[in-house]
Amino acid sequence: MDLATLAHLRRARDLMDRHFADPLDVPAMAGRALMSPAHFSREFKRAYDETPYSYLLTRRIERAMVLLRAGVSVTDAAMAVGWSSLGSFSSRFTEIVGESPSAYAAREHLATEEIPACIAKILMRPPRF
Repeated sequence: MDLATLAHLRRARDLMDRHFADPLDVPAMAGRALMSPAHFSREFKRAYDETPYSYLLTRRIERAMVLLRAGVSVTDAAMAVGWSSLGSFSSRFTEIVGESPSAYAAREHLATEEIPACIAKILMRPPRF
């Protein structure tokens, strides 16, 4: 993959990182990367080993995990990261994290407070299969 293509893909990924709570779709992300939606999806998957939607979903769940650890309610966390349906949020969160948002929020998270933020971000990233 050439450097110009990677630069265009990074622009789209930066859009997802910064505006994860906004309603983003593949055409909007592809527009940021200056590519057609189909070409963008293929190139994104090839570069990052996951689809654009999967990447965006993971970013939203990561942010929700941070909010839940900070004591924000499940409903408020769901709305803050771009879900309009609490049921959809809970289902996806449980699927990706392995426990419900309320169970995740209720348990202790003291061990993660001692880890530097740059390392915690890597370790706390939900696995995608």
